[in-house]
Amino acid sequence: MGYEVKIGDRIASVKLIKREGQFATVEIDGVQYDIDIAMVENGVYSILHEGKSYNIEIIPGDGPKNYFVNTFYNSHEVEIIDAQSRYLMSRKSTDDHSADKIISTPMPGRVVKIPVSEGVSVTKGTTVITISAMKMESEYKSSVDGVVKKIHVAEGDNINANQPLIEIE
Repeated sequence: MGYEVKIGDRIASVKLIKREGQFATVEIDGVQYDIDIAMVENGVYSILHEGKSYNIEIIPGDGPKNYFVNTFYNSHEVEIIDAQSRYLMSRKSTDDHSADKIISTPMPGRVVKIPVSEGVSVTKGTTVITISAMKMESEYKSSVDGVVKKIHVAEGDNINANQPLIEIE
């Protein structure tokens, strides 16, 4: 089982190679680590690696794939990158800022909820639509401040990959 995770501006490849009880082998960016992990309490874990003990606390963030991982010295915002996140990041890496103003999804699905309406002002981070795809619900947020110009779908609609859903100007 492998994931890509975004920690700050860094993206790391993380794979669970083996797990037997509280012992696990994980691979981070191609380097394997044997660890002994135990839950101390809900969301707090003790990790033993090469004779050193680390305590971490994992707190859910503002999205289903966002977490805050707190160590003794630091707090890190962590995002698990899935196909939707990867798609949005690739769109942000282009210089075409108009792409940030059109909300679409990289996969087919069904519109669950549209908490905004045309003419409403939104700020960056406002949830503008919730999509159900592959048995999971994903909230799509505005990546810009603006006004909802056009909503192309309605709640309950089935949608195709890359179909424009909401435009923000």
